[in-house]
Amino acid sequence: MSQMGEPQILQRWKNHLPHDIVLNILARLPVKSVTRFRCVCKFWNSSITTPYFISTHLNNSKSNDDNDYVIHMPTWEDRCRIATWEGRPLADTVAPSDTLVCTVALGRTFDRISEVRIPFDFDSESVQIVGSCNGLLCFATSGGNVIYLWNPSIRMFKRLPDTKRLGKLDSFQLGFAYHSENDDYKVVRISHSQLRIHEIVSEVYTLSSDSWKKVVISLTIGIFFWHQNNHLPAPLVSGALHWVAENRGVGGRVILSFDVNSETLRKLALPKYSTHASPWIGLFKGKLALSTWEYNYGNSDFQYCIWMMKEYGVVESWNKLFVIGSFKQNIHWSALTKDGSLILCFVNHRVERTGFEFVLIDTDTLHEKKDPDITYPSYVATFKESLLLLDGANVVSY
Repeated sequence: MSQMGEPQILQRWKNHLPHDIVLNILARLPVKSVTRFRCVCKFWNSSITTPYFISTHLNNSKSNDDNDYVIHMPTWEDRCRIATWEGRPLADTVAPSDTLVCTVALGRTFDRISEVRIPFDFDSESVQIVGSCNGLLCFATSGGNVIYLWNPSIRMFKRLPDTKRLGKLDSFQLGFAYHSENDDYKVVRISHSQLRIHEIVSEVYTLSSDSWKKVVISLTIGIFFWHQNNHLPAPLVSGALHWVAENRGVGGRVILSFDVNSETLRKLALPKYSTHASPWIGLFKGKLALSTWEYNYGNSDFQYCIWMMKEYGVVESWNKLFVIGSFKQNIHWSALTKDGSLILCFVNHRVERTGFEFVLIDTDTLHEKKDPDITYPSYVATFKESLLLLDGANVVSY
């Protein structure tokens, strides 16, 4: 292209700024602006789509706390529950075209920013958010057989290759993680063996190779996975994914930690909480956290407790941060964000308004905000705009 045919902005930048400074400026702009600038010239397009530029842009975005959001999607089960309460046909509420919509909101307040429709199709209405890493979202069907990676910021997605080594499982867990040592991303599908009670079987997908591999791990105890009902992704802490599991035969619960780098499994003990409490694990301010709700028989109410493992892997470092209460209703669902916001959901059984009630609590001040901008119990994950997948293979742009 001749100089006379170049855009004026490109002519001015060429005459006054070296390319490395131009790219440094571009790496600090919002994702939407950067993707538009790909059209300026071939050099800018080729530079913006390099792994180095994508990584630099992501690191700049991480340093800006203002870019932290949450993304949430209503659970299929609770939309069915609402329809049943209101006497409406389930088809009016849970059709795939209606459920597969996500809401992007501010991380601390849950104030709605926008809604984005999922651009790919599932063969089931029951879809979950497996996790979120650096702006890349992982979605799967409830059976875990159909899995997608999606970056809504740049409008790109890819379907993962089918995984058939484990087949259809009755009890399994999914996790999505960033592998920092290789600057890569992994999806983990893990289950206890039906035949060998001391064996864990897992499949690990790696984005860079676009392939799955089987990993078999032996344990000294027999376990089966205990399903949380707060719909939070498996927390990624210290390079490991975490799930709650139940000891077979012995009773009691433990945390299973899957190291993303070594692809090995270890057990972590839970703190000593009430045996009547239901434990949920999550990520709280970068640390592994446990939240429990339990019934206080003395006051005839419910309490919500949050524990934090201050030093990863050290059982003695479990510390009960605070107790929130007293609630007269049982907690139906909860979500804890990495920024320190806690959202609780109660089932309202009053005849005049059967449905859900939500309370948002700032854990720093314990200030309560009634009726936050959320309608249903939802899958909730942190979200940050990024350029990931821009340089990917086998991706679909829409």
